[in-house]
Amino acid sequence: MVKKKNETTTTDSPVKKAKAKNNSDKKEGKKELTEQLESEKDRVLRLSAEFENYKKRKQRESDEFKKFANETIFRQLLTVVDNLERAIFSTKENSDEGGLLEGVKLTHKEILKLFETFNVKPVEAENQPFDPNFHQAVTQEETDDFPENSVSKVLQKGYLLHDRLIRPAMVVVSKRVNKEIEKNKEK
Repeated sequence: MVKKKNETTTTDSPVKKAKAKNNSDKKEGKKELTEQLESEKDRVLRLSAEFENYKKRKQRESDEFKKFANETIFRQLLTVVDNLERAIFSTKENSDEGGLLEGVKLTHKEILKLFETFNVKPVEAENQPFDPNFHQAVTQEETDDFPENSVSKVLQKGYLLHDRLIRPAMVVVSKRVNKEIEKNKEK
């Protein structure tokens, strides 16, 4: 077989075929990578939006919780208010002071029971050594009836919620009587 000069062979050389295939593979690889990149960008955007929505939802839930966290306490305090209102109404009806006092005592007892339910306890202060972590000294009193630096009087009770101090006890702290001053006064 003899080839004519102007005739071209229909078969390309193996090098040309490899180059063409390589270019085709590169184009397909780029297309695949671009598609993957777009897919990942979309996924990241969706995750970011989901996370923002999650944060907003949690903030709303937290605000709602804070808003109504004390609902149980107030619901129970309503019975105390009811008892006080009954005592006031009862006093208007008849002027029996003993009944009013009894009503106030019962209401006080109910409040203390409510405190106990929520682990609110009074701070022990009377005749105790002064502790600045639980007591607030208002003044000192010279006396021999109590050991020095101990609580001689409680002016206002302090309270703990579980083990956390919510109000210190306002107290008077004892101080030893100075014997020399007493001797000078006697002269």
